[in-house]
Amino acid sequence: MSFKHNGVDVEDTFAEGFGMWGSRIIITAASERWATTAAGSMTGFATSVIACDCEAGVESSVAPDSTPDGRPGVAVMVYGFSKGKLSESMLSRMGQCVLTCPSTAVFNGLPEEEADEMLDIGKSLRFFGDGYQVKMRMGDGWHQRRRFWRIPVMEGEFLVEEKMGAKKAVAGGNFLVMGETQDAVLRAAEASIDAIHTVPGVVTPFPGGLCRSGSKVGSTYKFLKAATNTPFCPTIKNSVKGSKVPSGANSVIEVVINGLNEASVKRAMGVGVDAATRVPGVTWITAVNFDGKLGKFKMGLRDSLEAI
Repeated sequence: MSFKHNGVDVEDTFAEGFGMWGSRIIITAASERWATTAAGSMTGFATSVIACDCEAGVESSVAPDSTPDGRPGVAVMVYGFSKGKLSESMLSRMGQCVLTCPSTAVFNGLPEEEADEMLDIGKSLRFFGDGYQVKMRMGDGWHQRRRFWRIPVMEGEFLVEEKMGAKKAVAGGNFLVMGETQDAVLRAAEASIDAIHTVPGVVTPFPGGLCRSGSKVGSTYKFLKAATNTPFCPTIKNSVKGSKVPSGANSVIEVVINGLNEASVKRAMGVGVDAATRVPGVTWITAVNFDGKLGKFKMGLRDSLEAI
């Protein structure tokens, strides 16, 4: 079954999301160039936990008048299967990619009152100071003041907040954009990403937010836990039994969304689908699910559009 949205057929199905732990930080620097550089480096090789240690992405740029130190900033989100995995990934990525980047500082972007746990990331990073690190407090009121570490580095000092908020989150929100040509599908998927970036609390971890090589659980080869999602590959639709690529669709791109809660992921799916269906050449929208074998969150495409 399907329904029409902006004249495009949308399958009345759902994306199957699964639970993860998520965290949000604010990276600031002397200029937008270096804040963006640090954020890009920290979120590299973090597309899917199929083969990466975490899933991560840039949520948004943060204007100087909205950052804790009045400098240009970037909001970054990181997701892991457990608190321990998340903490480990954040610590190593922050230490190797942000601490090393000129002029940067790191602030918690998920307030304690919104978090399920507070992770000791900055507290662990402090040891890089080799005993010369200095603890400091900032803010109003003793109990409300936030704790930071000033770590000496060759360029000056690296300021990092002691604890970073983390909470139970949702990963795997998705939809597939199908169309007549690769160009039309790419333009539609790009429009989706631009729309999704207006929704706070979500990231799209794949390159530029788009995945050309969606995967399915399992493989013909026993040593692989995932392989190309053959039912959605247009070039083999006449060879694959049970192909799900409709007539007239010659290219498919998947958009994958992680968020701090189900409502945010649903809204991001909705604005993304809405944007994609406004681009000429798009013929079909659907979503990937595995009959409940992957995760407990069932985020319907119809519901996601109603959420906007």
